[in-house]
Amino acid sequence: MAERGLEPSAAAVATLPAEVRAQLAELELELSEGDITQKGYEKKRSKLLSPYIPQIQGIDSTVQKEHKNQTAPSAVPSSTPSKYHRGRSGGARDERYRSDTSSASEDEGSLRRQAALSAALQQSLQNAESWINRSIQGSSTSSSASSTLSHGEVKGTTVSLADVFANTRIENFSAPPDVTTTTSSSSSSSSIRPANIDLPPSGIVKGMHKGSNRSSLMDTADGVPVNSRVSTKIQQLLNTLKRPKRPPLKEYFVDDSEEIVEVPQPDPNQPKPEGRQMTPVKGEPLGVICNWPPALESALQRWGTTQAKCPCLTALDVTGKPVYTLTYGKLWSRSLKLAYTLLNKLGTKNEPVLKPGDRVALVYPNNDPVMFTVAFYGCLLAEVIPVPIEVPLTRKDAGGQQIGFLLGSCGVTLALTSEVCLKGLPKTQNGEIVQFKGWPRLKWVVTDSKYLSKSPKDWQPHISPAGIEPAYIEYKTSKEGSVMGVTVSRIAMLSHCQALSQACNYSEGETIVNVLDIKKDAGLWHGIFANVMNKMHTISVPYSVMKTCPLSWVQRVHTHKAKVALVKCRDLHWAMMAHRDQRDVSLSSLRMLIVTDGANPWSVSSCDAFLSLFQSHGLKPEAICPCATSPEAMTVAIRRPGVPGAPLPGRAILSMNGLSYGVIRVNTEDKNSALTVQDVGHVMPGGIMCIIKPDGPPHLCKTDEIGEICVSSRTGGMMYYGLAGVTKNTFEVIPTNVAGSPIGEVPFVRSGLLGFVGPGSLVFVVGKMDGLQIVSGRRHNADDIVATGLAVESIKTVYRGRIAVFSVPVFYDERIVVVAEQRPDASEEDSFQWMSRVLQAIDSIHQVGVYCLALVPANTLPKTPLGGIHISQTKQHFLEGSLHPCNILMCPHTCVTNLPKPRQKQPVVGPASVMVGNLVAGKRIAQASGRDLGQIEENDLVRKHQFLAEVLQWRAQATPDHILFLLLNAKGTTVCTASCLQLHKRAEKIAGILYDKGHLNAGDNVVLLYPPGIELIAAFYGCLYAGCIPVTVRPPHAQNLTATLPTVRMIVDVSKAACILTTQTLMRLLKSREAAAAVDVKTWPTIIDTDDLPRKRLPQLYKPPTPEMLAYLDFSVSTTGMLTGVKMSHSAVNALCRAIKLQCELYSSRQIAICLDPYCGLGFALWCLCSVYSGHQSILIPPMELENNLFLWLSTVNQYKIRDTFCSYSVMELCTKGLGNQVEVLKARGINLSCVRTCVVVAEERPRVTLQHSFSKLFKDIGLSPRAVSTTFGSRVNVAICLQGTSGPDPTTVYVDLKSLRHDRVRLVERGAPQSLLLSESGKILPGVKVVIVNPETKGPVGDSHLGEVWVNSPHTASGYYTIYDNETLQADHFNTRLSFGDAAQTLWARTGYLGFVRRTELTAATGERHDALYVVGALDETLELRGLRYHPTDIETSVSRTHRSIAECAVFTWTNLLVVVVELCGCEQEALDLVPLVTNVVLEEHYLIVGVVVVVDPGVIPINSRGEKQRMHLRDSFLADQLDPIYVAYNM
Repeated sequence: MAERGLEPSAAAVATLPAEVRAQLAELELELSEGDITQKGYEKKRSKLLSPYIPQIQGIDSTVQKEHKNQTAPSAVPSSTPSKYHRGRSGGARDERYRSDTSSASEDEGSLRRQAALSAALQQSLQNAESWINRSIQGSSTSSSASSTLSHGEVKGTTVSLADVFANTRIENFSAPPDVTTTTSSSSSSSSIRPANIDLPPSGIVKGMHKGSNRSSLMDTADGVPVNSRVSTKIQQLLNTLKRPKRPPLKEYFVDDSEEIVEVPQPDPNQPKPEGRQMTPVKGEPLGVICNWPPALESALQRWGTTQAKCPCLTALDVTGKPVYTLTYGKLWSRSLKLAYTLLNKLGTKNEPVLKPGDRVALVYPNNDPVMFTVAFYGCLLAEVIPVPIEVPLTRKDAGGQQIGFLLGSCGVTLALTSEVCLKGLPKTQNGEIVQFKGWPRLKWVVTDSKYLSKSPKDWQPHISPAGIEPAYIEYKTSKEGSVMGVTVSRIAMLSHCQALSQACNYSEGETIVNVLDIKKDAGLWHGIFANVMNKMHTISVPYSVMKTCPLSWVQRVHTHKAKVALVKCRDLHWAMMAHRDQRDVSLSSLRMLIVTDGANPWSVSSCDAFLSLFQSHGLKPEAICPCATSPEAMTVAIRRPGVPGAPLPGRAILSMNGLSYGVIRVNTEDKNSALTVQDVGHVMPGGIMCIIKPDGPPHLCKTDEIGEICVSSRTGGMMYYGLAGVTKNTFEVIPTNVAGSPIGEVPFVRSGLLGFVGPGSLVFVVGKMDGLQIVSGRRHNADDIVATGLAVESIKTVYRGRIAVFSVPVFYDERIVVVAEQRPDASEEDSFQWMSRVLQAIDSIHQVGVYCLALVPANTLPKTPLGGIHISQTKQHFLEGSLHPCNILMCPHTCVTNLPKPRQKQPVVGPASVMVGNLVAGKRIAQASGRDLGQIEENDLVRKHQFLAEVLQWRAQATPDHILFLLLNAKGTTVCTASCLQLHKRAEKIAGILYDKGHLNAGDNVVLLYPPGIELIAAFYGCLYAGCIPVTVRPPHAQNLTATLPTVRMIVDVSKAACILTTQTLMRLLKSREAAAAVDVKTWPTIIDTDDLPRKRLPQLYKPPTPEMLAYLDFSVSTTGMLTGVKMSHSAVNALCRAIKLQCELYSSRQIAICLDPYCGLGFALWCLCSVYSGHQSILIPPMELENNLFLWLSTVNQYKIRDTFCSYSVMELCTKGLGNQVEVLKARGINLSCVRTCVVVAEERPRVTLQHSFSKLFKDIGLSPRAVSTTFGSRVNVAICLQGTSGPDPTTVYVDLKSLRHDRVRLVERGAPQSLLLSESGKILPGVKVVIVNPETKGPVGDSHLGEVWVNSPHTASGYYTIYDNETLQADHFNTRLSFGDAAQTLWARTGYLGFVRRTELTAATGERHDALYVVGALDETLELRGLRYHPTDIETSVSRTHRSIAECAVFTWTNLLVVVVELCGCEQEALDLVPLVTNVVLEEHYLIVGVVVVVDPGVIPINSRGEKQRMHLRDSFLADQLDPIYVAYNM
């Protein structure tokens, strides 16, 4: 806002509601941190303030803003008679009349309007007299007004115009009332205007804001004069019609692209059109010929009855020899038979199957022109409407479904075909024709003569003079791939024939060679209509013959001395390639070689090359006649046959750069970036042509501007069958001049061709609307890009005619994709060389980057029936990842130029100002805590014992037979149990053996190497009894020693273990030959197996002198691949067990089921410690047993009616994936989970909400409560921070804005908002635990709308890292650190290394206060710093995993500022390269990042730790060491 007319004073701001002030403060912060553009800031700010502005300023903000120096509108005199006034009456603002420029009532659009306003004001004041006089002369439509005042300017002019109105004499007029405007000029109710001054109706309600008054739209009648000629009813009707039907989409969904995307500024040097406005160009008049038949059918009747022996059509066999010639007599008699059969012999007399006007499909192959012609004329004679379509080859042809849609929408129920064709159609097993995908049910009718009945002598077809009734429907495929039917009337068919005959100067008895498709376009118009009209003889050369013998058409011209040939550039090209075979052909008979795709960029070179080769064979240069056609406009222009010796028409050499801006500029300097086009002759006889703007309203172009060619004549199509809306826009266009007024009454038809009219009224075509790609506001033609690709020496690598170019929308712009078929013999080296040269060529010639260039194996692109590429189907394959390229090159770095600017880190704001800022904004410091431990009294004897070993001894005395542990095997049977006494006794024996065999002293470290089970627990307590420090380690995997044994060795070395306790089996494994290959087995410390224990016991059990002494070491590999050991003291162990006991209400009569790995973190605590402390019974289920029996965990829970169970994400995933389709089996086994109160996932990461939801949803059917599933949160410094207990509110979920999260800010959004992320609370904070959210850089606390590091203070925090080299600074920084400010108590905190935030919820905690929820977002070490923003790998991975069904798993990391995405492919290998564009697209769309490298690997390559977390750093190391053995690596350029 250049001048903040909207700026409220400080006092006014103070009156705003608290939440608005908070939002304003947050906006200020965003702006100061550079997280939002100035434009975005102003837009959001004005949106926040808009509801309150009028209350603050007391007058209409819009008026005030635009007229600061003028008097308030109430000063307008209102003395004129009220008869001519219409006031504004009250009512709340109608939201539907939102301004069309913005989503808020004020925005930057108002600035643009302001500028336009002041200009309009000057203009309106200068000619206000004349303007008012004009409008008062009784005009009731406001064309004159709207030309003076452009759209949104009404509201500003009211004030100044009112003075003019006041002095204008209007008393004597009794003009008709205004029926065009529904509301008066401005939103201030006092500004009044005479009723008959017409202001333009559009945009009048633009400036209205929420506080303004809006009358209901029905009371417009109160200002209508008594002697008015318009009734109230009509007035109301008009108002109703003008009311918008429904609110624009913007109301519901605010797209903030303008705040995100860098909008490329227009090039100041770009060429602009300078010519005058073009005038429509007329063709020569249609000649009047006396014996012209009244209908095409009459011509057939005439020749069929009078010239029966004359040849009409000759068909060729596969070798190109004539096999059959249809005479006019035969054509007439057979068509007559067919017409009679269709009308009388299908169905019964009372219920005929066909009635005149019905649509019928014609299914004939191109190599059977005779049958097709008979069928076509038979339909015309029967007055049914033929719809010629391609012969379907398979059930799922490319584009076949859309053809089916066309047949359905045309109501086709009958298909005519030949016997041969019918035999070749795909059949089901029982011989019926298959139901083609998307097709309606069809009845097939064979039209061979032998099946037709002869018509009676007295039966004659009804041939009426041609009128506007439909004659036939020609199908066309649009850019998007939908198929539409262009309906051609009988009069258009006849007039087009006449125009063609006149333009081509056809005469009776001439011979035509037709190489085109006879079913549509020029092949149909010349070879079937004009042919019969002029009694000519067509020789039809089908595509199948051209493939085997490319020179066949030239031979036919030579043999039959043909006067005219109908070809495409491809046929010229093929004839030149095969030319060596024929030396003695002569083309001297040709007077017209009609090249029907003269609109192609390569048509000039084809025509030139063909002429230079065949001029020596008698081809006359003036015989080459390019023409331009389209299904809608039919023949648009055709070059007339020239006079020998006359100068040949000129060429246009256009600048590619100019073309991309839609401007014609002759190219002088650079030969490469020029496009040479030849003319396609003059407008058709009887036609008018104009060029209109390709987008927006149909304004006429200037003479040097490229636009869409439109034709007005009787010879075009009349509509798209059954599609009224699209029809209006295409077939009923009324072009307008610059002022917007129509240039005439005559409707024009859009041809879909882009071009211009050059000197001498010659028409030039430069491309098709369907091939237009608009990239960053510039237009590029697909054909031109193909031509550039072919110009690169391509013959070795790709096939000439097999290149597709299309654009796909990615990140707010269109991106160009080039797909080509690679020759089988091309090497990878050749291909990449060709690809990189094509990229350079397109870049230098068209100045546009190619987003993706893909090569696919030969013959795999979807084909159109005549061998071209089905572009829309190719595009669809590309977007859904089923194109299967064999080579691919993505260049997002070069062509995505609209990414937002990287975020610049602002200078750090001082702590004091952050505090003050937070307080002003009313934000709390983000902190939360669990229940206070001190207040909770325990009446349990456990409180007496400070050490866990003492608790076990006490339990062994007090409740010796109480079973603490049950261990289950895969079958679900109990293999081992341990009562208090048994455990105590076993622990004593292990302590004894440590003493005897190990000769250990108190304080020595002992590695426990056991499979999950009770043996491990006994060994742990044995160590405590002996005063040793246990270190639990996961045993190595016998089948995978090389990967798992080094970790064991590392922990043994790092922990300086004096001894290893293990089983006999593992002991043998550690010393085995295989182990020796992985590690040095000679230097293991003492290994003791505990399988056979002596009876000897220790004389006395060890008791630590203080609770601060070490109890055990907890080693674990973090997700970043770091092995860290933390020290757990006895007091921490005690506090941890106590907190879990209180949170989960554990006591000796309870049972819990644990399916976790027992080696570190909370899993270890639950498996080994908690039962001994709380006395509850733990049912232990080793997770690896689940691999043998997926039902184990759930059936155990059901069997023992467990209320609380603990598992890991890997277990949950195993059940979800493995049992997903077995819920019925579970039911049959009687498994019911309704007993489960809590099912807790033990994790050290952001909760995996989708997995939890899938799990809950899946097993809801067997009684699992949706409230049961929750998660824990712990870290290395503190293994249990949160744990959803039995009491307390349910875990909450929130949706946060991903874009804000990247800026370390938390903004809550609604479900379903774009770019939203669902997060779940990580369980409830444990008793005695406090957390605070801290800025990891400044170490100061942050407000609760910020993302920061979670710091924790609790009695069970670990006492430090256990390392060989004691790094004190790290220790102090991670375990004993203080906030840099704002904490008077100087609490010691431990840093978890995780980012998260705290939100106060509406729920009530156990204490009765509002509950604070902690949300964990991700590990700080894992975040990716890209473009100045912080990204969490899981968010990118989630997006990537969704893109294709064959992506099993995915991981991302950075490498030298490039984002690397590794995806595991679970499909077939040919899908590997499909993933590259999909991955690049989704990361760009959803995260605004360009992927640097995409690596496709086999399933199982991404390393995952025991907790099911991805080890991205290990993956990165393997990638850099080139050890991934990838299927494919794509380096995006």
